[in-house]
Amino acid sequence: MAANDYFVIIGAGHAGGVAVQALRRAGHKGPITLIGNEPHPPYERPPLSKELLQLDNGVSFRLIRDEAYYEENNVILKLGVTALSIEASHQRISMSDGSDIPYDKLLLTTGGTVRKVDVPGANLNGIHYLRTIDDSRSLKKSLRKGSKLVVIGGGFIGLEVAASARSCGVNVTVLEAAPQLMGRALPPDIAAVFLDLHEENNVTVHLNDGLKAFSGTNNVASVEAMSGRSIPADLVLVGVGIIPETILAKSACLDIDNGIIVDEFARTSDINIFAAGDNTNHFNPLLNRHVRLETWQNAQNQTVAAANNMCGGNTVYAETPWVWSDQYDVNLQIAGQPAGWNDLIIRGDLPGRNFIAFQFAHDKIEAVIAVNRAREMRIARRLMDANTSVNIGNLANDKISMRDILKSATS
Repeated sequence: MAANDYFVIIGAGHAGGVAVQALRRAGHKGPITLIGNEPHPPYERPPLSKELLQLDNGVSFRLIRDEAYYEENNVILKLGVTALSIEASHQRISMSDGSDIPYDKLLLTTGGTVRKVDVPGANLNGIHYLRTIDDSRSLKKSLRKGSKLVVIGGGFIGLEVAASARSCGVNVTVLEAAPQLMGRALPPDIAAVFLDLHEENNVTVHLNDGLKAFSGTNNVASVEAMSGRSIPADLVLVGVGIIPETILAKSACLDIDNGIIVDEFARTSDINIFAAGDNTNHFNPLLNRHVRLETWQNAQNQTVAAANNMCGGNTVYAETPWVWSDQYDVNLQIAGQPAGWNDLIIRGDLPGRNFIAFQFAHDKIEAVIAVNRAREMRIARRLMDANTSVNIGNLANDKISMRDILKSATS
């Protein structure tokens, strides 16, 4: 790598902002261009479904770095424009404003796009999706006390929005096609804890019932469910996942399978192109398989590894997958990504929403779910990352501290 190589980052979300800083910390002295189709510099996304929706809380969106940082560090911001295609053979990017941008090394941090529903009435006003700060602001303006919100999808985003809306005095109904909430992330008995939580907060939850159509004239007036149920609605939030953004990768003829295929060094099938974040399907050495993650942790840490390697490093990205969700006063954290859930070892109070649950593969922790036990989760993640054998009986005993368990396991 030459010291003055021209680096380009496409995608000015969280990962893009992290990449700029990581490249400078890794010693890159040459110019950097950061391209983003939003008009805003990179910002934190987790608050979009939580603090930013809660009325009169004085919270504004948080930039990764202010605009002065980019100017001071020789970073060209090209915001509000779209990269249309990559001509990899000539290392050149075609832009929506008619310009072409050359690169020596390219990092794709394009994230994902919201998965939209294709049903009658899907184009009515009042139907919201949540991916950007502008989406969050638009939704927030519509959250009026006493209004009726229907949330399509009982995953993290949908339930976080439901909790935030209830704090604003909005009447909320959640429609979920699966037999439980957060079905991609939780076993049924722990999902039931969160069903109880939302029902205690006066959210109506309909499980085993999918979306059939939206009804209304210009604005949505009701949600029609597959069961025949009609749910009155002043507004709707659709939260049914994201699709990894791979259009640019396809134009560059990169390998793609449920995201851009990258190795543990964040390298794509093109030697000059790296990728990191929600858009990647990366090889995880701890799991010994490829995974695609939609988490803050992945957007942050995989990007740092990619930046180091763009600068000639040899940094392996190998972490236990970890994600969190805040709903009301309950903090949920999940570490690991098991193929399925079996008998869990639970320490603490499950119905009281203060517990940590462990799944084992032989005598090692395969996955952990913590509810309002963030400190114990930090220790559990250390045990998982070290692939350490643990005494199952000690873990089940809430009188033995996790710190003592860590000491005995690593001594």
